Amino acid sequence: MKKNIHPKWYPNAVAVCACGNTFETGSTVPQITTEACSECHPFFTGQLHKFLDTAGRVDKYNQRVAAAAQKRQESADREKQRQEREAVAASAE
Repeated sequence: MKKNIHPKWYPNAVAVCACGNTFETGSTVPQITTEACSECHPFFTGQLHKFLDTAGRVDKYNQRVAAAAQKRQESADREKQRQEREAVAASAE
C-alpha cells in the first residue's frame, strides 16, 4: 500500500443525533451529525404506524387508471359514431 494517501482514522469519533443522543464509532472525521438514530427512528422505537402518504399515492394511481379508462372509452365511442356516420353516408349514395 502507498503511504500517506489514506485519511486519518478516528477510532472514537462522536456521532450526534438530532434528538440529542450521542455515541462513539470509528470514522474518518472526528464528529458526525445524523438526523435519526436507534433512539428516535420509528423502526427501532416501535412507532411504525406513522405511514407516509401511501394511501394518497394509491388513490392518485387509481384516479390515473380511471381517467385513462374513461379516455379509452370516449375514444372508442367517437370511433363508433364516426363509423356509423360513414355507414349512413355510404348507404345514402
